[in-house]
Amino acid sequence: MDPEAKDLQCVDVTAVAGSWDRLVRSFLDAYFEVHPTFAAGSGRHEYDGRLPDWGLESLAAEAPRLRAERARIAEFDAATLDERRAFEREILTAVVDADLFWLEEAEWHRRNPLFYAQALDPNLYLAREYAPLPQRMRSYVEYARALPQAAAHVRANLRTPMPRTYAELGEMSFGGLAGYFESDVPAVFAAVEDADLQRDFRQANAEAARATRELGAWFHDQIAEGSGEFRLGADLYSRMLMDTEHVDVPLAELEEAGRRDLERNLAAMREACAAYAPELPVEECLARVEARKPAGGPVEASRRQLAGLRRFIEEKELVSIPGAEEARVEEAPPYQRWNSAFIDIPGPYDRHLPSIYYIAPPDPRWTPEEQSRYIPGEADLLFVTVHEVWPGHFLQFLHSNRAESELARLFVSYGFAEGWAHYSEELMWEAGFGDGDPYLHIGQLQNALLRNVRYVVALGLHAGNLTQEEAERMFRELAFQDPANARQQASRGTFDPAYLNYTLGKLMVRKLRDDWTASRGGRAAWREFHDRFLSYGGPPIPLVRKAMMGGAAGGLI
Repeated sequence: MDPEAKDLQCVDVTAVAGSWDRLVRSFLDAYFEVHPTFAAGSGRHEYDGRLPDWGLESLAAEAPRLRAERARIAEFDAATLDERRAFEREILTAVVDADLFWLEEAEWHRRNPLFYAQALDPNLYLAREYAPLPQRMRSYVEYARALPQAAAHVRANLRTPMPRTYAELGEMSFGGLAGYFESDVPAVFAAVEDADLQRDFRQANAEAARATRELGAWFHDQIAEGSGEFRLGADLYSRMLMDTEHVDVPLAELEEAGRRDLERNLAAMREACAAYAPELPVEECLARVEARKPAGGPVEASRRQLAGLRRFIEEKELVSIPGAEEARVEEAPPYQRWNSAFIDIPGPYDRHLPSIYYIAPPDPRWTPEEQSRYIPGEADLLFVTVHEVWPGHFLQFLHSNRAESELARLFVSYGFAEGWAHYSEELMWEAGFGDGDPYLHIGQLQNALLRNVRYVVALGLHAGNLTQEEAERMFRELAFQDPANARQQASRGTFDPAYLNYTLGKLMVRKLRDDWTASRGGRAAWREFHDRFLSYGGPPIPLVRKAMMGGAAGGLI
């Protein structure tokens, strides 16, 4: 090549890289403005206290903005970008496609209270110690002052009548916030001695409590009239999978794969129960396992489990642990108890802060028997802790928060996050955790079957004709859930249509692991595979498969 042409080529490549980096910066700046709670939760605290503008005019302007961003991204030819930037192009396209789906195709802002509830979570200011308490209190005051306007938008935007389960979710989320503001939040900030700030806090907090209580009461009134349609329908469900997870597989093929995995785990459960309690049928075997409740309650028990789980990962060299951050365990706040367990992990801009693994207590409105059965047994709880902490979500985010690309650190898809966390449960068992104890194997399989049934139920509820009552029965009979959990899981399926991603993500990770390690030593290459897989941050798994397998991408599941 002529030296001058070679120099020109280098200059061009450098110029393209600089142009791309400027696009990324401008994209993020605009995205943070539209999604300030996402920005603040990621650790960009100049956005603290701000809530999104959910006025219908602003929401209507978002789709054209996103389409314009997509056009800007498409102007870059991936062949002119280096490997990192070419992958960033894939990430940004995926982010835009997912946002456009929920906004335009699903119209989630017009249908689903969950669109708003997750963005209104005040936990950032209350439990994440990223700044001194007075500073977080000032941010909370700004948040509380903005909340009445946000609540008014929620009520104005959601169509009625809405499905009964949506109204119940809204009542729990927003009504629960009101009580939390009044009974729990003041104690968090009680130690702050600034009298003016305390006065501002009391006023703003009271207004926030009033607004959310009124919104919760409005949702309560919608329950009796709950008759809206929750089904997405087969076509829209297929588009959801493609636009949010890049999964382009016919629904019939997806359902077949899910049922195969369900049958595999049911057979394993029968074998484990035959080893643990051979004299009992499976249902009675599970009742015996579930009767062994965690001493001191699930929160205390989970705290005891953490050290042993981490030690096993290190001894077996399953995956690298790239940081010294900690995970704490606490009881879930009232407004987030629609989910039995979850973890709050600081964003990539907040360095070296602890995560909090929350466990929800049973609903006090349930019968004493339902409350007792809702509390997980020891073996079940152990694999919930695996899922949430070691080597599940917590470890995954230790990796993603250190990814080379800023975009990879910020945007983690549902299927990647839940797929990895669910995959990690079976990984631990495969690696020898529990030394083959059938009692512990039953705990792992309880979690697997729960996610298997979510997968089948999600397809049935949204792409078929499955009723909520039939879904509830499936959770009882195939996932062996108690009545309260079965009811909660079936309800969640109506407003969280993508909760098949736990099993779908797991199946994609397992298939990728088997394909990638086949020519690299099989099981001996697991650690290398896990580290490389997690290095991508958390984009849709098919994008990671393409990057890791190249031309030999192959089937997803």
